[in-house]
Amino acid sequence: MSMRRTCSTGLLLILLSTSLLAAEARLQVRVQPNNGALQDNIEAYIGTLGERDALALQGMRRVAEQRAQKAAQALGYYRAQISSEVSDGSPATLRLRVQAGEPVRLNQVLVRIDGPAAALAGFSVPRSRQLQPGAQLNHGHYEAAKRRILNQAARYGFFAGRFTQQTLRIDPDAGIADIALVYNSGPRYRLGDVRFSGDSELDPGLLERMLPFQADTPYDSELINQLYQNLRSSGYFESVQVDANPSSAEAERIPVQVQLSMRKPRSVGFGLGVSTDVGPRGRANWTRHWANPQGHSYGLEMELSAPRQNVGLWYDMPGDPPLTDKLRVAGGYQFEDLADSDIDSRLLTFGPEWHSRLDNGWQRVLSLKWQHEQYDFGDDSGSSNLLMPGVSYSLLRSDSQLDPSHGYRIQFDLAGALQGALSDNDLLHGNIQLKGLTTLAGRHRFLGRVQFGGTEASGFANVPPSLRFFAGGDQSVRGYDYQSLSPENSQGDKVGGRYLFAGSLEYQYGLAERWRLATFVDQGNSFNSLNFPTLKSAVGLGLRWVSPVGPLRLDLAHALDDEGGIRLHFSMGPEL
Repeated sequence: MSMRRTCSTGLLLILLSTSLLAAEARLQVRVQPNNGALQDNIEAYIGTLGERDALALQGMRRVAEQRAQKAAQALGYYRAQISSEVSDGSPATLRLRVQAGEPVRLNQVLVRIDGPAAALAGFSVPRSRQLQPGAQLNHGHYEAAKRRILNQAARYGFFAGRFTQQTLRIDPDAGIADIALVYNSGPRYRLGDVRFSGDSELDPGLLERMLPFQADTPYDSELINQLYQNLRSSGYFESVQVDANPSSAEAERIPVQVQLSMRKPRSVGFGLGVSTDVGPRGRANWTRHWANPQGHSYGLEMELSAPRQNVGLWYDMPGDPPLTDKLRVAGGYQFEDLADSDIDSRLLTFGPEWHSRLDNGWQRVLSLKWQHEQYDFGDDSGSSNLLMPGVSYSLLRSDSQLDPSHGYRIQFDLAGALQGALSDNDLLHGNIQLKGLTTLAGRHRFLGRVQFGGTEASGFANVPPSLRFFAGGDQSVRGYDYQSLSPENSQGDKVGGRYLFAGSLEYQYGLAERWRLATFVDQGNSFNSLNFPTLKSAVGLGLRWVSPVGPLRLDLAHALDDEGGIRLHFSMGPEL
């Protein structure tokens, strides 16, 4: 037994001493004159030395010097003098001394595109400062120019192209190099017919309206990607596969094969939320994603909160193009109890809407909405019937949908009614909203918001609450309760105004990746006259957290024009 213990102890000591000897060797590179790029390139070429002792490093000195020489030549240093030595120790160290010398510089540079690609505006000739006569030779820049030409050829369909010249001649003694890159593009291939396969239940005509190109369009890989994105974003398919292989081309015409798999026809969604405007609220929706081969869809949406309950139905018919244009027929019922305004409203709406995206990026909605509203102003009650044609324009520009750093949103809405044309009042209702956001130095964010609305009517007393204006709340003038800023009637009931103005300036400072501290000033009110209206002001501090589903906002706001303490506001949603 004692012998076994002695052997085990001896084996453990041998393994321990071996592990100490096999420490990770160290590489030191010293470049004269100091050149960080050259030093980094040499270290990358040589790589890690592994677990080597001094004797092992002596055996690889020449290999390390050769690799260092290649690393120097890659950056144009063909006359570098390299020496090495090994020092014993723990760990052992390989030291390289590099005298860089004068780099090779470019003398004659020829980079040219021949063939049809030369006339294509998108096919550019690489013309960087690193490829000009007098620039320092860098093999990486030379190879990058070749890759850029080949990548452009692959994108624009010059699959038969080739380099007729691709030479790099170097004279180390003279310290000069000549480059010649001449690419003959050959003919440009074209996109052929698109063939759909799989379990699609949609009409071929609808699928063809999603195509971003026609047959015999010059090839562009971005068009293939756009086709994929169009089909995926349509909401009809679970999976999409697009194949446009140049090897299948006939007479320089590439057939496009699309494999489709339909998504489940129905889906149900539920959601919970909370804000200080409406308190806790629940949402639910049911959607039939396609009802027939023409791609029609319909659905049901519901919202439930303490002050507001609504249910809506919609039926969509895709237009041309179907991804941006559609005809929607929608109807709904909403009950709203505006406690601070002493108003109850029961609103029934129905009518068609034509949604379209214009070539300049604006979203346009043309509508014809009939609405019947019954309401109570304190002890007074009334009803309204209006047939209102309307138009809405909106534009959103931002660098991110979830958490933008720069961008703006513009929206205009206008609707009207004519007494006697299924309406009991002459009325014109308009609203303008502008939002802007910019970020400086990565941490300093500035947000601005302005809203102005107005309602003109032959008898404003008969205008229903849904077409009157109220201010105050999370999205209006913080520091005041939701829709609490309003003109009052003779009984002191807040009944809404003809006009609305609300503006806000906010500064945010980034504390961490997803956390921001905010300070803001808000101003606004609703009123019945444009002659020197009284505006209410508030200031406050807030905290922002960018959650995976969107920004969450917590604000403490103090009203400056009325007695009262500090109000807490909580909300969520996009900032633009």
